[in-house]
Amino acid sequence: MSLVTLGDVLMPARDRGYAVAGVVVLGWEDARAYVNAAEAEGLPVILQAGPGCRAHTPLPVLAAMFKALAQNASVPVVAHLDHGASLEECRAAIECGFSSVMFDGSRLPLQQNIAETRAVADMAHAARVSCEGEIGFVGYADGDASASTSTVDAARFAAQTGVDALAISVGNVHLQKVQMATINVGAVRAIEAATAVPLVIHGGSGVPGDMRQFLARNTNVSKFNIGTELRMMFGAALRKSLAAEPDLFDRIALLKAVEVPIMDATRAVLRQIGPASGER
Repeated sequence: MSLVTLGDVLMPARDRGYAVAGVVVLGWEDARAYVNAAEAEGLPVILQAGPGCRAHTPLPVLAAMFKALAQNASVPVVAHLDHGASLEECRAAIECGFSSVMFDGSRLPLQQNIAETRAVADMAHAARVSCEGEIGFVGYADGDASASTSTVDAARFAAQTGVDALAISVGNVHLQKVQMATINVGAVRAIEAATAVPLVIHGGSGVPGDMRQFLARNTNVSKFNIGTELRMMFGAALRKSLAAEPDLFDRIALLKAVEVPIMDATRAVLRQIGPASGER
């Protein structure tokens, strides 16, 4: 299938009661493993280029990689800029061929966040690209604390920005290595009652599996960002490969060994938050 937008995959997910994984890409091997996992499960996937990835690999290279994977995939694939810091960065991603951008104005005052997110959303929609925004602030493990999303602010933000997806802070935290987040389901219910837009949970790795599945199938949460647990799997698989063959030095051989474990871990996530088995 060809590259699709975030809206193309999230609206059916919201309406049918499941969620799509936004998987954090750091290189070719994990990106390919993610798409192979999606194909094996027959489900869409969102390839995400975050700030760390972009600092290592230029946007045009990432765009070309994502598009090549999408064009040869049998399932819908979204090329998504995660945590875009400015209108200019989002514009650069769109010009490179990304099909979705997230502008992160969550640290800004509310009105400034609305105004800047609206500008990005207008630009994205003019290019037939989707836009995700964030209201409230999703904190970081061992870093800045979260600020919970206000229902009133969420309603105003969604209405005034026109975003296609809304990232919210309801107990989720970035970079958690253990599934220990306590999600405020009441807050999720209130936000979904005040907005119609698909909701996004950043820091999905820290959310217990049964809660991820509950939110996916019973609320408007339609996207989970999953990074830390898959990066941990990458590291564990690579260390195992190096220990098993200490004389191996070829990069391709070393990294090829991590693809199957990452694919298997990703398949488990996709099944967990995807449609119930009888509804695919």
